Amino acid sequence: MTAPIALQLYTLRESAAHDYAAMVRQVADMGFVGVETAGFPGTTAQAAARLFKELGLEVCAAHSPMPLGDRQNEALDNVLALGTKRLIVAGTGAENFTSVEGIYRRADEFNAAHAVTQAHGLLFGLHNHWWEFGHVDGRLAFDILLERLDPAIFWEIDTYWAKVAGTDPIPLVKRLGQRAPLLHIKDGPGVREEPHVALGQGTMDIAGILAAAAPSIEWAVVELDRCATDMTQAVRESYAYLVSKGLARSRK
Repeated sequence: MTAPIALQLYTLRESAAHDYAAMVRQVADMGFVGVETAGFPGTTAQAAARLFKELGLEVCAAHSPMPLGDRQNEALDNVLALGTKRLIVAGTGAENFTSVEGIYRRADEFNAAHAVTQAHGLLFGLHNHWWEFGHVDGRLAFDILLERLDPAIFWEIDTYWAKVAGTDPIPLVKRLGQRAPLLHIKDGPGVREEPHVALGQGTMDIAGILAAAAPSIEWAVVELDRCATDMTQAVRESYAYLVSKGLARSRK
């Protein structure tokens, strides 16, 4: 079955900072099935959760601080308020991926965070950037990390950053299978410092990626970090591309 379409709300962070509720209403009006949160500028997780419920938007996951130390209660309370089961840490930190020892230290932190989320009935996941796909001692840093992680930790694979770093996302998502239930779908020229573009206007084989992920994907999550064009229009065009091509399911 085709995966439902969600938007990572970080994409519209400038609009969110101006008027969070208006931004979310726009997303709902476009036809997105769900949203993925990344902070709550000008509002709270509790107020955002009420708004999502009013608009019929499902929260597929929440990007969150690490649920450890001083921010543990904040992170857990926010995710629980949103009614989602998935807590995702996106800041794995490039500085941790320059040595095997650094990767192991970070993996042990992630395992500790997973234990905390698990104790509260939540699922703990990681979102990659490009640095996880660099080489350390002749191996992909990602593979070193994967071996050290608790196998219950899931991945939200950012397919664009994997490709930018030189890893083909199609065999990657096939290999991970059910361990990568969420995918970030974005497009662009494939050059790290260049702006992203609306889906279908860049170099990514989006249809191939989603076909490879079809047996296990639960959500196709649109995310654009930055664009040279109007971001809201790029989101509309990305939504239209995925839905019109039958690559993701809308609620319209």
